[in-house]
Amino acid sequence: MPLVSVLVPAYNHEAFVQHCLDSILADPYPAKEIVIIDDGSTDRTAERIEGWLSLHRDHIAVEYVSRGNKGIAATLNELAARAHGEFLRIGASDDYLLPGGSEALVRYLMAHPAKGAAIGDCVVVDGDGKKILDSGMCDLHGADKRLYLSDDGIRRAVISHWAIGGPVTMLRKGALETVARWTEGLRIDDWDLFLRLAARDAIGFIDVKVCAYRLHGANFSKTRHTATRIVNLTEAREVALRRVSMFAEPDRTRLRAEACRIGAKIAFLQGRLGRVAVHMTAYMALMALSKLRFGHARHRVGAA
Repeated sequence: MPLVSVLVPAYNHEAFVQHCLDSILADPYPAKEIVIIDDGSTDRTAERIEGWLSLHRDHIAVEYVSRGNKGIAATLNELAARAHGEFLRIGASDDYLLPGGSEALVRYLMAHPAKGAAIGDCVVVDGDGKKILDSGMCDLHGADKRLYLSDDGIRRAVISHWAIGGPVTMLRKGALETVARWTEGLRIDDWDLFLRLAARDAIGFIDVKVCAYRLHGANFSKTRHTATRIVNLTEAREVALRRVSMFAEPDRTRLRAEACRIGAKIAFLQGRLGRVAVHMTAYMALMALSKLRFGHARHRVGAA
């Protein structure tokens, strides 16, 4: 089996990081390594990692770096550069892997050499590891999994209904060379990467629970904090507009429409109801145009 590098960016997860590492070690996939960076944690995360390594370093290949904070995108790029594997499993130090997930993702990528990434589903657990939702995609994000069965559906899902959370992704290392890795300086780095992959029809999906995504006090509070939401949404809108040119029609128009919908969310959080109406009017007009262009594209294909 090809080598899988599990990339773990760790930051202020002293309560969870050892469970994360335990899950990687316990996964029965035989050819694996851990590449982990403590990204300037201010709690005892680095100490917990070092304690785990003192017990398990002889059981699995590990490369570990502890350094000052550079942010998630820079850390992921450094992790990928340090990895030796053909496939990169994207981890998270507060989540954990489920047994069999790595093998399922590897088998998909080996069977589909044109795909640069494979994603699965996850269960959702609380801070104590108790399952609270059976499907992160459906129960947490309200996704329609049927969209993920075709390239066109995946493009639509990535553009309009981002439902990927937790360490559900495996990348072919060579795919990062075509999409220039993670864009440093972004907070919404994963959506930006997946937009670039989706534009190349490089994403595949398996309906398998491959990890557990943990909802706990720190990440849950961020989703409810208004100022943080505005910052994240503003960046997401900029990402959408930046990536429009990568898509053909009707997806190009869909992404422009999504930028308008995000603009409406920002205006609502800011209490600017007039701007909400302007953005939503533009959104509906662009969505109608995208459907018209989709119909024309199908007609041309049928005629051919």
